[in-house]
Amino acid sequence: MASSLPRGPRQIAKALVWSAKGLQAGWRYESSFRLEGYLFIIFAPLGLWLGHGGVEKAILVGSLLLVLSAELLNSAVEAVVDKVSPEFHELAGRAKDMGSAAVFLLMLNVMLCWGLILWQRL
Repeated sequence: MASSLPRGPRQIAKALVWSAKGLQAGWRYESSFRLEGYLFIIFAPLGLWLGHGGVEKAILVGSLLLVLSAELLNSAVEAVVDKVSPEFHELAGRAKDMGSAAVFLLMLNVMLCWGLILWQRL
């Protein structure tokens, strides 16, 4: 039976450090993440300004955060696939394509959320 590690302030601090390292790696090595980060910097304040009430603001900004999260996961999948299988393999290509598709679907979600909320303003 596996024992669970205690979760206290020290472990939470370590997790925050690892998360910061992941964000730094995403920013440093992934141009798509940087582009989406710049778009987040522009659109998140706009979403907070345009949203009427907490739910709309959460949907407008949250949809953007989902894209950034998926981009980091996609980059992680690509890094692991490249490490394990540097030569082309159909399954490796499929894994990378599926990660990319996940980011694409969340970008469509951003357009849907923003479009539906802003459509009400017209």
